[in-house]
Amino acid sequence: MNNTGRETTLEGWGAGPDGAPMDAATGLVRLSGLVQAVYQRVSERHELTPVQARLLCVLLDGPRGMAELAGCFGVEKAALTGLMNRAERRGLALRSSVPGDRRAVQVTLTDEGRRAAVAFYTEMRAEMERLLTPLAEEDRTRFRRAMAEIVAGCGPGHC
Repeated sequence: MNNTGRETTLEGWGAGPDGAPMDAATGLVRLSGLVQAVYQRVSERHELTPVQARLLCVLLDGPRGMAELAGCFGVEKAALTGLMNRAERRGLALRSSVPGDRRAVQVTLTDEGRRAAVAFYTEMRAEMERLLTPLAEEDRTRFRRAMAEIVAGCGPGHC
């Protein structure tokens, strides 16, 4: 144990004293924690919250409707309004009506928002690639394929 009273070995996380690999669930949870920590740090360096950074990255692919964005974020449209208010105040995104549908609203990046999204994404991609540096190139390729299969298996609608 370290001075915080927490275990410093992997025993509590699925790897035994014999060095046996951790189980998939434990590995995915730990990997998720690593990814989220990097995402948080990169977001802060770009003066964004993680959710703002995610919004900008989703909008890099083009305009999205408020209902679609709410689905991406797993929130009601009303909850997305606060995020959009802050993004608009910062000059990162704009809401506009959809031609032919007075009730529908779409969200687009401003030029400043696009620059912020590209800068964030570029740094985030480099940081994520660094996580893979302990792997041999063939293992990185297998890892990327496995991730693609998992993501594809989750079906459409995930942003």
